[in-house]
Amino acid sequence: MGSTALHASGTRESRTDPPLTSAAKNQGPGSAPRYDRRTVALFIGGAGDKKPYYLAGPYRNMAYAQAPFERRIAQAGLTGACRSRYLGYHEVHGAAAIERLILPAIPDKATPIYIVGHSLGAWSGAHLSQRLTEWGYRVEMLVTLDPVGSGLLVRLGSRIAYRRPAPRCHCWINVRAEPGRSNASDLVAQLGRKWHVAGAPDIDEALDTNHANAWALFCKPLHDGRSAADRMFESIAGRLHG
Repeated sequence: MGSTALHASGTRESRTDPPLTSAAKNQGPGSAPRYDRRTVALFIGGAGDKKPYYLAGPYRNMAYAQAPFERRIAQAGLTGACRSRYLGYHEVHGAAAIERLILPAIPDKATPIYIVGHSLGAWSGAHLSQRLTEWGYRVEMLVTLDPVGSGLLVRLGSRIAYRRPAPRCHCWINVRAEPGRSNASDLVAQLGRKWHVAGAPDIDEALDTNHANAWALFCKPLHDGRSAADRMFESIAGRLHG
């Protein structure tokens, strides 16, 4: 659920920004490339992420995952072609909220949409992928980071859909937290009951990290050396340059 953040303890893992691409290096000061194509990336935090949850937080775990991705987009010279939004799980529940907070950021129904959700935000993001697809929008990729939402108590105390999500997207990546050493966030996630999605996603892998560490879940390499963030960046860049 993310109500106890690894980042709040100051034990965040180190990271290195990616090098500038040749396209970015060749841009002069003040130059702003124009793109006929656009993409939208929605980063959805869990409980206690964007606003307090039972007096805990906000910890902004998802913001730690979003920030390096946005830097990578900027360094590749793609800022003008990829809109990125940071939302709480509670802001994507219900048609009215989606119409008010999300649809204005999507230029048209052909625009590829990328959804990254952490914890309770992954549960809500999966529901969002289904609803947007039903409305005729194109959800290119859904990334669920250690999703939580199956427990009765968390459902009763949170603004989420009760039914199990049925994601609809072109590619679904699920990354599970299976830490060698648990911390309080892992206990909270177990109490909220993790959503087990075995066999459904296109990619379903585990990382040795704690539940609260959305940055590691999104940015650390999987079995082939590429992270969920790598795959998402490659998809966005490929569509804009293709």
